Amino acid sequence: MQRLFSEHEIRPVRSLDGIWQLTARNGQETPLPAGVPGVWESIPALAAFRGTADYVRKVQVRRDGAVLLRFGGVSHTARIFWDGIRIGEHYNAFTGFEILLPEVSRGEHELRVEADNRYSDQSALHVPNDYMTYGGINRPVELHEIGGAYLERMAFHAEETDGSFTACVRVFVRALQALTNASLSISVAGSETVCRLPDLAPGGSTVADVRLPVTGVRRWDLFQGNLYDLKARLLVGQRETDDLIDRVGFRTVRIAGEDLLLNGRKICIKGFNRHEDHGQFGCSLPPEAMLHDLQLILDLGGNSVRTCHYPNDPRFLDLCDELGILVWEENHARALPEAVFHSELFARQCAACNEEMISQHVNHPSIYLWGLLNECESETPFGRGVYEKQIAQLRALDPTRPVTFATCRLFTDICLDLADVVSFNIYPGWYTQESTADLLDRLFRWMDEHGAKNKPALISEIGAGAIAGFHDPFRRAKWSEERQCEILREQLSAVRQHPRCSGSYIWQFADVKVSEEWAAQRPKTMNNKGIVDQYRQPKMSYLTVREIYSNE
Repeated sequence: MQRLFSEHEIRPVRSLDGIWQLTARNGQETPLPAGVPGVWESIPALAAFRGTADYVRKVQVRRDGAVLLRFGGVSHTARIFWDGIRIGEHYNAFTGFEILLPEVSRGEHELRVEADNRYSDQSALHVPNDYMTYGGINRPVELHEIGGAYLERMAFHAEETDGSFTACVRVFVRALQALTNASLSISVAGSETVCRLPDLAPGGSTVADVRLPVTGVRRWDLFQGNLYDLKARLLVGQRETDDLIDRVGFRTVRIAGEDLLLNGRKICIKGFNRHEDHGQFGCSLPPEAMLHDLQLILDLGGNSVRTCHYPNDPRFLDLCDELGILVWEENHARALPEAVFHSELFARQCAACNEEMISQHVNHPSIYLWGLLNECESETPFGRGVYEKQIAQLRALDPTRPVTFATCRLFTDICLDLADVVSFNIYPGWYTQESTADLLDRLFRWMDEHGAKNKPALISEIGAGAIAGFHDPFRRAKWSEERQCEILREQLSAVRQHPRCSGSYIWQFADVKVSEEWAAQRPKTMNNKGIVDQYRQPKMSYLTVREIYSNE
């Protein structure tokens, strides 16, 4: 299941998750059973494999007609084959995609997915990095049997006027055959409307925009995941032929000077950077493991997660919706040099990721902030042009949320004026020896002088490393758990006390694997700055962070 709830009551949908047959193109002759969703690194024989592999399974289609294949994610390049014929491809492990087969016969068919996690000159975003690029079908797969027309997606946002909400809904409809005498029923939070659709020729599409006043709704808020089913039904004549369901929340996110406001109330972010990575599951965590992560974050006193550095699994976002946890979601681009910015490949792949991220995740009430281009070159004139273009794209795709980017170009960044929220990655006491309080004072003075005065500011990364189990209570040497506690206490105390900070995101929630190319600077080929280890066992710093985050 792509989500934690049923997205359809009328449309027939079947999960294709389970055991597929996997053949790696490394001389392997006998297919291996592989779990989907999953990563091939979890198979001992492929633990270090980087390359191309084929996932194959048989699929039963129950009736003649159109079929829609939905993939939650394939890492990182996918080529899809149906009965041996190539039907589509997709780039990026962290966003979903669909492939429409307009005419499929009833019976058994073969579905083959060619997954490729190699680094190549065809990839601008998936490069050796400070996190692991896994291989495989890493998110769920579904088969949808559809009729002559279907609902592609919905976009929702809530508008508030004098304490009352209006649901603003946009529904995208596509016709495979001629569509006449059709209408759309849309309902949410006890309000319902029906709108007539224009006649469509085969292959045509239309967009229906409706506004529904709602009354008596409970606000979505921190730790209060008040959710409502948004339902759209396609009617041809009086017959319901297709439907689409999403869960939405009614809340407002605004900026007032230096403050972030949720439902008109100033909030202070107590957050964690979290990679989709686990010692057992790689980047393909099951919902139970996702929930465990969030339960630990809540126990730590946290209220927000930053999805470093790519869009996250929609099921994780569903859990954040349910639990009332704020999410900063960002696109997939980390620490890319300006030379990459100059490539048309980068522009195309990053723009596609931006569009897919927002179109697929815009309805999640937990997402309060869009981010992009983490630690890229924002100190050059050409880099500024890239930031300007992509920020404009995000705002055009979703004008209802603020936009930010995390910068490490301290005192050289020339793009701060472009963002709605300014965000700094700093590691005082770990990479530098300046006190956190002094660094913050200098940063805010510089920020005010360089186009970002009176804007909210977040510390988007702050932290220190510790190898789990390494103790040095006397010297408190770097990489010891004691030293991590010491640095985090100094850092977080200064951030929490600074009047200009709207909050912080600790780097990071859990230890994660990194690319082999980063091994020289990452002991155990891990980024060891986690508050818990890769299997979620707490380090000493867990209690330190909980004490500081909970003491408010």
